[in-house]
Amino acid sequence: MSRWLTFVCLLTLVSGCAAYATHQFDSVFGEQNTTNRVVAVSNEDAAFYNDQVKPILDSRCVSCHACYDAPCQLKFTAAGGIERGGSKELVYDGTRLLASSPTRLFIDAKSTEEWRSKGFHPVLNEREQSPAANLQGSLLYRAIALRAKQGAFDQPVLSEDYDFSLARDQQCVSIEEYKQFEQDYPKWGMPYGLPALNTEEYDVLTRWLAKGGKMPAMAQMPSAMQDKVALWESRLNGDDLKTQLVSRYIYEHLYLYSLYLDGGEQYRFQLVRSKTPPGEPIDRIATRRPYDAPGVDHVYYRLWLDPEVKVQKNHIPLQLDEARYARWTSYFYDEQYEVTRDPGYDPEVATNPFKAFREIPAHARYRFLLDHSQKTIMAFIKGPVCRGQVAVNVINEQFWVYFIDPEALYGKGSTDYLETQVQNLDLPAVGSSNTLPLASWVIFSEQQKSYLSAKAALIEADSGKTPLNLKLIWDGDGENDNAALTIFRHFDNASVVQGMVGQQPKTAWVIDYPLLERIHYLLVAGFDVYGNVGHQLVTRLYMDFLRMEGEMNFLLFLPKEDREAIRKYWYRDANQTIKDYIFSDYIKVDRQSEVTYTTGDHQSELYEKLRSKLTAVLNHGYDLDQSKLPAEQINALHHLQTVRGGGLVYLPDVATILVTQQGNPLEVISLIHNKAHANISSLLDEEAARLPNEDGVTLAKGVLGDYPNVLMQVEVSELSDWANQVAALKTRADYSALLDSFGIRRTHPNFWFVSDAIANLNKLDRPRESGILDYNRLENR
Repeated sequence: MSRWLTFVCLLTLVSGCAAYATHQFDSVFGEQNTTNRVVAVSNEDAAFYNDQVKPILDSRCVSCHACYDAPCQLKFTAAGGIERGGSKELVYDGTRLLASSPTRLFIDAKSTEEWRSKGFHPVLNEREQSPAANLQGSLLYRAIALRAKQGAFDQPVLSEDYDFSLARDQQCVSIEEYKQFEQDYPKWGMPYGLPALNTEEYDVLTRWLAKGGKMPAMAQMPSAMQDKVALWESRLNGDDLKTQLVSRYIYEHLYLYSLYLDGGEQYRFQLVRSKTPPGEPIDRIATRRPYDAPGVDHVYYRLWLDPEVKVQKNHIPLQLDEARYARWTSYFYDEQYEVTRDPGYDPEVATNPFKAFREIPAHARYRFLLDHSQKTIMAFIKGPVCRGQVAVNVINEQFWVYFIDPEALYGKGSTDYLETQVQNLDLPAVGSSNTLPLASWVIFSEQQKSYLSAKAALIEADSGKTPLNLKLIWDGDGENDNAALTIFRHFDNASVVQGMVGQQPKTAWVIDYPLLERIHYLLVAGFDVYGNVGHQLVTRLYMDFLRMEGEMNFLLFLPKEDREAIRKYWYRDANQTIKDYIFSDYIKVDRQSEVTYTTGDHQSELYEKLRSKLTAVLNHGYDLDQSKLPAEQINALHHLQTVRGGGLVYLPDVATILVTQQGNPLEVISLIHNKAHANISSLLDEEAARLPNEDGVTLAKGVLGDYPNVLMQVEVSELSDWANQVAALKTRADYSALLDSFGIRRTHPNFWFVSDAIANLNKLDRPRESGILDYNRLENR
């Protein structure tokens, strides 16, 4: 009882202090009211914001304040995010027992007043509009002023009173609480734990904020772009059942993408559901998931102009042009089939794409997904699962991905097969966003067993029709470079790139249509970042099934006598439950591979056979040989990739290195730390499965990884020395010495120069795919 009384008294005291602080602000600057900021933005103010202010916000603020993991949900990616402000509520919360209400920018509220009612507090002044009030009443100004007051760093590694952990207690204070915050956290000004803005940047933001922080509305699209939007919207909104079902299928797969309607980069669109038809302003339908009941009789698919700046960690670009539309037409309309009914939005159907879209031929659906398969898989990395070890510790550190040829499978027979298995392909979202993980796992485990058993039986019975050889592997039709992909895991995030990048991996996947579709509906369409801990855990547990299935498909191309030994190597020291699942009869196929082998290392030979088969479509954009570096330095980097174990354990997950020539930016290379594991079947104790003596690294041209853990700067003439120093690492002190020589730590006076140079080279290297990198995972060591 005494503890409870103490808590109540403390709460009352805090509430009283907050009320007093609010009263103090009100008495000096007037009452807070969002209408105080509704002021005209002149052409001069608009130009000042677009030409001078926005570039600073983009390059100095967005690197930490973007996506769902923006501290305090404060997003600087668009004017709407700045107007919305911040919140004390967490989006990523792995402990909540009940799903929370979504707070997606531009979706879950339509005005600043609505965001205030949802608990968001302003970061710009919403009281009396005077220069003094605009500065003192602006969290943004007070934050950069606090950082300027602190001055330059006086030590290379910051003290422990900085907290850079992702799970840190966020201090999401309102302006009324900021005076106390300045006293309690005098080092926590913005940019947090990074060099302060320079004098010119500080003056520009101060002038902008003193004048009221005016931000212009987006400029209207030119008529030619409006015509393209109208054309695509007319294609997606036909009245017949077939067009409506096909458009729904397209929407449920592309709703996270950035869509480009021409060769330029200025205009990016998102495909959204609207209550209003083309020609009228978009009235966006806000649901948790893209397949939830829309609440209206007729859904319209519209192209919404995205006002946010490009952020690489959630940017999935896709070109909409006439060539792509012609392919979609060939997939969905050239084949004769009839759509007889609207499947509706009942969760039992809508959560299972094999039920909802069963009247669209499986061949057409698979062709559509393969056309941009990198994006299809990338969406589970860059979608709402964009943060969290539990979300991605289901995959190995580096592996290659291939696909079953749609012309070899997925004709009429496979469609019949899917019809018989549709109930076994239910996904966790059928249980909503509040799930009991253990009960759900048991159900899905039994369904997966039934599905794999039927699949194994089908492969066994099909021995005379479908040989287990490389003819089953999709070759990209000789022109599509999505046929081979590399996935890298970086502890709690990951990357998906085209090509067979890096050294030969421990594992690989072969993906067929049912597997590819389930990956999307499990980790993208069906994943609710606002869901409870049970929903998140059962999603992670189900992904174990899908990983094992992809691995099983790959093993079918190896001699059958190799398969069990390789599986055992992949799952060394796994618990008995996992072993029982992996080595049970229903997951086994007794057919012999019909691939001819001539060496003793069959897995390595298979990789090279696949490389040869896909030579025409392999993307080499990340190859070091494509860089501007001299051959001698490239050879040193190649040698570094052969090193295993030792001091590599001290490397971060991702290091982004600016290579300079006499101080001028020349090239960017990425060092990826591939951490070895005995197995990846552990949900919570990952360290117990680590095998640091088997660690390796991948060196890649350009930026690979959206969340660098450290930046470095190396003169091109010293690149061999740098590579030798990395290879010779033995202790933590050795890594610290490496950073002393080449590191651009958070405290380094050249930090922003190196950051800007990397951003510029990244944009030149990959204009469409590149975006602002995320600095929330920068280390402090």
